[in-house]
Amino acid sequence: MGELRGTHVPVLLERCLELLAPALGRGGRTVYVDATLGLAGHAEAVLEAHPETVLIGLDRDTEALAHARVRLARFADRVHLEHAVYDELPDVLDRLGYPGIDGILFDLGVSSLQLDAPDRGFAYAQDAPLDMRMDQTRGVTAEEVVNTYTHPDLARVLRVYGEEKFAGRIASAIIRQRERARITSSALLAELIRDSIPAPARRTGGHPAKRTFQALRIEVNRELAALETALPSALDALTVGGRMVVLSYHSLEDRITKAALADRVRSKGPIDLPVELPGSGPTFRLLSRGAELPGEAEVAANPRAASVRLRAAERLDPNATEQGRTDRERSRRRVKGMHQPGTGSA
Repeated sequence: MGELRGTHVPVLLERCLELLAPALGRGGRTVYVDATLGLAGHAEAVLEAHPETVLIGLDRDTEALAHARVRLARFADRVHLEHAVYDELPDVLDRLGYPGIDGILFDLGVSSLQLDAPDRGFAYAQDAPLDMRMDQTRGVTAEEVVNTYTHPDLARVLRVYGEEKFAGRIASAIIRQRERARITSSALLAELIRDSIPAPARRTGGHPAKRTFQALRIEVNRELAALETALPSALDALTVGGRMVVLSYHSLEDRITKAALADRVRSKGPIDLPVELPGSGPTFRLLSRGAELPGEAEVAANPRAASVRLRAAERLDPNATEQGRTDRERSRRRVKGMHQPGTGSA
């Protein structure tokens, strides 16, 4: 491990600490999972704020884990760092012997380390081999994707994961170029993308290669598929009163998060029953109305926070939830009965 590359400013740090505090600071030893450890900025702050909390830090990037291990060395007696993707959480908890957790954070997307490392191929502004793997020990590279996918598959990846309007044109340019020579350079790919987009469109929306590089990164690392599996598993692992915080930077990430939470915060029983059927009530409550956005001060201090969307939820006590629903239904029936014919005072 060499010198730390790039800078790392944890996104929405104070808000994350505020949301996690009731779950991690409720007395005794608590368990916190950082599902996307990165350079451990959030994790370090949590360990400092909660001296009895145990950290389980997951990351697929071995370089990030090495840096995090140095940063968290003073907390070594209550830290477990695991080379794993977040959809492997159930296996990690089982191996470590933790039946439940009290808090978990997902800080999605590409890390500062990966983005700032020119040799990793994530950045379109720097020439590098087309890798884009967060875990460089396994998986296909972006080079393999752009040189082997069919035109329809390439266009689908760029359109769905990058929300790229010119996905078809970019895919055609890639196919033409690779028929002449294999595409191995991020600079060459960025140039192909730029030349494929009409000049008027290039003048708005930032760098013309931004959406394509994002789409390739998501495809290479199976980010959305892993997230769809990981969120329900994380919610299942939380104890009563436990909390989950998710920071998303892409509309598809936020959509998956919103759907996973919506499934847990609504009742699944018939709405016209006077009481909640056992096991049919909401198991979580949202901790904010909709997605929280960063403030101007946050974005000024950390421009990479500009696109973040925060969602958070807390696991409910099922007995308390059902009792609360019963009380509300009794009250509703009393009010309704007062307006029925023949129920007034004599």
